[in-house]
Amino acid sequence: MKKIFTNIRGDLFGGITAGIVALPLALAFGVSSGMGPSAGLYGAIFISFFAALFGGTNTQISGPTAPMTAVSMVVIAGIVAVNDGSLEKALPAILLVFLLAGLMQIGLGLVGIGKYIRYIPYPVVSGFMTAIGVIILVTQIMPAIGYYPKEDAEFVERFKPEAEEIILSNILKEETGENILVLEDFEETITRANKITETDILKESRTLANNEASGVIGAFQMLPRALQNINWLELALALATIFIIYGFKKITTSIPSALVALLVVSGVAYGFKLDYRPIEQIPSGFPIPNFSIFTEFELGVVTPYVFTALTLALLGAIDSLLTSVVADNMTKTKHRPNKELIGQGIGNSIAAVFGGIPGAGATIRTVVNINAGGRTRLSGMIAGVLLLVVLLALGPVASQIPAAVLAGILVTVGIGVMDYKGLNAIPFLPKDAKIGPIKFSMEVVIMLVVLVLSSVWNLVYAVGVGLVIASLMFMKKMGDLTAERSDVKTLKREKGWADEAAFPEDLKEMVFIKHLKGPLFFGSTSEFQLLADQIPRTANTVIVRMGRMQYMDQSGLYTLEDVMIDLKKSNITVLFVDVLKQPRYMMERVKIIPNLIPEKHIFENFTVCLSWIKQNMKNDTFEKEKLYDGKLDTA
Repeated sequence: MKKIFTNIRGDLFGGITAGIVALPLALAFGVSSGMGPSAGLYGAIFISFFAALFGGTNTQISGPTAPMTAVSMVVIAGIVAVNDGSLEKALPAILLVFLLAGLMQIGLGLVGIGKYIRYIPYPVVSGFMTAIGVIILVTQIMPAIGYYPKEDAEFVERFKPEAEEIILSNILKEETGENILVLEDFEETITRANKITETDILKESRTLANNEASGVIGAFQMLPRALQNINWLELALALATIFIIYGFKKITTSIPSALVALLVVSGVAYGFKLDYRPIEQIPSGFPIPNFSIFTEFELGVVTPYVFTALTLALLGAIDSLLTSVVADNMTKTKHRPNKELIGQGIGNSIAAVFGGIPGAGATIRTVVNINAGGRTRLSGMIAGVLLLVVLLALGPVASQIPAAVLAGILVTVGIGVMDYKGLNAIPFLPKDAKIGPIKFSMEVVIMLVVLVLSSVWNLVYAVGVGLVIASLMFMKKMGDLTAERSDVKTLKREKGWADEAAFPEDLKEMVFIKHLKGPLFFGSTSEFQLLADQIPRTANTVIVRMGRMQYMDQSGLYTLEDVMIDLKKSNITVLFVDVLKQPRYMMERVKIIPNLIPEKHIFENFTVCLSWIKQNMKNDTFEKEKLYDGKLDTA
């Protein structure tokens, strides 16, 4: 604990600066998520404080981030849609999913998953990050020009027939559940239907209109109508925000340009009493735990989102640990990845209980903290406390911020979060695949698949598809490379290794050698299966050199067993040279050793093997040993 207070002055400045940077982003991400600015602020407060307190990266500043918010939007929109468009009704289920994601992160840290996160392929991460930027950028176009589909009366009117149908369908479902739906008597149905008001129909119609315009595809579909209904004041506020954010950076980077834009544009709009649209009201007072998460728990509502919760947990882990690496490079320290995951999980779990959106380690805020002097976890805790003070003291003032200002901030976030490094590399990546005459790079394909599917379909499934494609392509490349290097040739034709130079010339046509240069796994087994077919009838011995085969999976094991059986049936003697620990362990488990390959046919090195061959080979006749009734007999 003493280490926390060894750099109080630097941590104080770092934490305050990082908190100031986090404020506008927290409000913006809260609005973007669909839960309102207070949810973003609550998330920033609790995640920043508790992830710093329990985490494994001393200088990490955590809170809502663009990737986590983008996935959260999917969860929130989906659960709200099945709750009659009511955020209030959907909130317990939404927060329960966020809580589940936090608990999963704690579990990932406890089982030691942190060190494996780095194995996610770069094209998948690149495509996902660029998709996040596209989603944020496109979905903020309508708020930036002041157009809200659910407030467009003419557009909402189109959905009234469908809204009436849904309301009636819900009544029938309720009656079915209550066992009062009878074909001969629809009196109860009619009574309930007569209680439907225009307000109910309008509310359902607005929900349908909002759903129709959600996401990237919905935003593009609504763009022509939105451009016909531009609110020029809102557009001016958004453009002014964007201009200040980019322009102020050219003056100085020591003061957060997003905060300057927020204060200047909001101050002008409020001071001149402009007729702008403010953000949702931010509740005053200390955040209160939302115990409805537990009291109104319904397993059926949450079950479809378990995989999404896992995705949030993994995404938060990746986001945080990448930021931890940046922090390590800047401070010349080393973070503890599993402890960091536990800290992030605790922060996200507590934030969920208090109604906050999930988050992760934030690179920009962490860099700002380090540059301002932050060196211990106290800086992250101070950032959270600062945001709590802002909430308690300035909540009513923050509620007057124009919605267009936060839309402008999010537009710059969307532009900044895209992976330009990956995009710029597209023309230069090697074209390692082809369809007919067309050559292309599989890494580019993976990145574009993840980018497109994430943008227009589903973030969660897109990452899964990208990982599957990347894994399959990696396995194919490794299998092809292993097969290419591990061909079968006679010693006369094979370019031998240095210790094979002394092999007797008169025996080279009768002895085949197999150099295994890489793992024998399911991606390379197809080529290895051809070994028995490649050896001519005149051969009587195969030497399998295993010194460079460090690993064998179950597919490789059983393929090897099948090949050994085929060679045994053809009276081919197989000699193993330099069998490493893991492959030997696997072969002993299924009795390849000693049932198929006896111990005396396994040699520590090629020199010992060569000596054995010279002693046991007489001209072109080899003293065969055959497997008979489970025992080895000399022919």
